[in-house]
Order: sequence, then C-alpha cells, then structure tokens
Amino acid sequence: MVKDFPLLPLEKIAREAGAERVSRSALITLKEVLLEMSEELAREAVKLAEHAKRVTVKREDVILASKR
Repeated sequence: MVKDFPLLPLEKIAREAGAERVSRSALITLKEVLLEMSEELAREAVKLAEHAKRVTVKREDVILASKR
C-alpha cells in the first residue's frame, strides 16, 4: 500500500468539487478510502488480465474492472 500519498492533490480535488474548506482528518479519510478502492480495482483488473491469459494489465482491464 502507498504510504506517502500527498494530501494536497486531494484537497484540490475537494475544492474543485465545491468544498470551501476541507479538514485534515477529512483528507486523511479520503486518502484511505481512495487507496482501498484503488487496491480493489487493481485486483479486479489483474483478474481480468489473467482471464485473458495476459500478464500485462491493460487500459481495457481497468475500465472493465471499474464497471463491476
């Protein structure tokens, strides 16, 4: 798992979504949730690549995994 993921880009995303202010604890929680979701998405993409008898995860695998 990624340990040193910066919070600043997440704050920027939250502000672009309409937040005026975002607490540090909210950013940390957002980071944790996004990392969990990303890890699950990556696992699913790997399964799809393996099913296609490939060792390389392709863009299409990630797109299909995100739709599940």
